[in-house]
Amino acid sequence: MEEYYDLLKIGLTEGETKVYLALSKLGSSTVGPIVKESKVAYSNIYDILNRLIEKGIVSFIIKQKTKYFQAASPSNLVEYLNKKEKELQEEKQALKEIIPDLEKLQESKESQEAEVFLGVKGLRTAYEKMYKNVKKGEESFFFYIHKPEYAKESNLFYKGVQDLVKHSKIKGLCNKEYKHSWFAQQAKYMKLKFVNFPIPANIDIVKNYVFIVSWKPSTVGILIHSQSIADTMRNYFYEVWDIARKSDTVN
Repeated sequence: MEEYYDLLKIGLTEGETKVYLALSKLGSSTVGPIVKESKVAYSNIYDILNRLIEKGIVSFIIKQKTKYFQAASPSNLVEYLNKKEKELQEEKQALKEIIPDLEKLQESKESQEAEVFLGVKGLRTAYEKMYKNVKKGEESFFFYIHKPEYAKESNLFYKGVQDLVKHSKIKGLCNKEYKHSWFAQQAKYMKLKFVNFPIPANIDIVKNYVFIVSWKPSTVGILIHSQSIADTMRNYFYEVWDIARKSDTVN
């Protein structure tokens, strides 16, 4: 029957649907006729009837010490759905309130993984992931070697992710060539040191992430999620930063 499938869609079980439809046909009835009409096992009938009563779509009266059950008006099904909707909204709100605690619980467990991101859109996705939980003023770091073959592409990319990163306190160690880059000159939210000795190429250290980027021959990034690796790279950055203290700086 079409009604059978429609009632399943609103969240009633198969047994609850059969019993409600049986009562709709029978009117006020004792258990025996309900079992016969619904074809639900006698051992399950009282449990199903009690659930339907709790949902407000079946009621009962007692006549001469015998219970007579009857289906509530179909309009009660709308009230049942409204109640479910209200409960669902309350559950969603409760979940929203505990999500920060659940995220902290997951972050407290040491985990290590790596992901590969392709193209500039992939790089932006990685930056969104890295900076998602970075608070205003929190430090992040990078090594960068500026080269003519990808200068234009990298400058445009880093300009395009300013909205994601500029709330962070960013320090960068770069080669001398980067000092003359238009982006390095206008990115006043970064503190940069330019050095004339070898440094690692194109690495970001953000919280417990290390992001390694290769611009040529194609753009690809490897995002490593590891607290121990991030700590090692961060400590290395501090050491090189101290060595470069007497080098030229901007910002």
